[in-house]
Amino acid sequence: MNTVENFSFEGEKVLVRVDFNVPLDAEYTITDDSRMRAALPTIKKILGDGGSVILMSHLGRPKEGPTEKYSLKHLVAHLSELVGRGVRFASDCIGEEAAHLSSSLQAGEVMLLENLRFYKEEEKGDRDFAAKLASMGTFYVNDAFGTAHRAHASTAIIADFFAGRKAFGFLMAKEVANANQVMKAPQRPFTAIVGGAKVSDKILIVENLLNTADHIIIGGGMAYTFYKAQGGEIGNSLCEADRLETCVDILKKAEAKGVKIHLPVDSTIADKFAADANTQNCASDQIPSGWMGLDIGEKACEAFREVLLNSKTILWNGPMGVFEMPAFERGTKTVAQSVADATEGGAFSLIGGGDSAAAVYQFGFDDKVSYVSTGGGALLEYFEGKVLPGIAAIED
Repeated sequence: MNTVENFSFEGEKVLVRVDFNVPLDAEYTITDDSRMRAALPTIKKILGDGGSVILMSHLGRPKEGPTEKYSLKHLVAHLSELVGRGVRFASDCIGEEAAHLSSSLQAGEVMLLENLRFYKEEEKGDRDFAAKLASMGTFYVNDAFGTAHRAHASTAIIADFFAGRKAFGFLMAKEVANANQVMKAPQRPFTAIVGGAKVSDKILIVENLLNTADHIIIGGGMAYTFYKAQGGEIGNSLCEADRLETCVDILKKAEAKGVKIHLPVDSTIADKFAADANTQNCASDQIPSGWMGLDIGEKACEAFREVLLNSKTILWNGPMGVFEMPAFERGTKTVAQSVADATEGGAFSLIGGGDSAAAVYQFGFDDKVSYVSTGGGALLEYFEGKVLPGIAAIED
């Protein structure tokens, strides 16, 4: 891969696409800065070489142009602390102010542009918009794996203006290397844990994993569609009626390929979707009417743990239940503990962003697994076998 490691940035003004889409509270205080910290090695490499840095990012999903709550100005103070120097801020990502600030930028200085998505042209992949961004720098670096699956102006189109002068940042390179270690050269047994609410969200990743995994553990709401497809009683549990045949097809393909699918044998069920619901444990295919499965049960926890402790490569994407509610966190917590224990025993574990990453951080296992991805949707599409525009644009 062509990474920043391969270049010297002395005298360069480097446009760096980062993923600073961080959560803010009502007072605009950053509640989780992990995405900002993840970009620091790339920023520091450029500055250390004697270059200057122009950072580009989006924040949230602004629909009506510039909006106070989506302004990147709220990140400037904390970003200055992280990089150990003052950060200039352009109140627009294009236009006269941005052009003036970038042209006067000196070696060792850092500048942050306002939210790219204040312009609809960003998500449309508009070439003129990309050209305006490109005019501010002499080199382009993409370090935003979280948006690598989007063909946006700042993630893909802009790279066309930097032939021979573009590279991946350290974070992007690390994300791709870790993903490839799982999908292209896994030590065996390789176990994939796939959770979440819907089969439709994960169908492509499951079908692709049938070609590489030895075991696929299925948890979360999607497990009940699998049980329903096999004639089970699932009460009021989540079910995608239009995906029943899909589930049967996946089970048949898995059997033909010798891949073992593990469904939760039992579930923690509730009489309503609420933290204070009445709960009990029962077989996952015998859930009474009026009740719903909201977590995997005790036997499922033990069975899944045994599979994971005997694995050498583990990919985890999606929780086992509604882990945000304490009454239904045990399954996800047990899986997190099991992945951590397997890692300690020598397994390579990749946590696939999104809710899985949130769970690992919530339960304090983030430093006990091999790698926690910063890109939920991007990693998912990479594992589905799709070409990611943000990666292709640099490799081109």
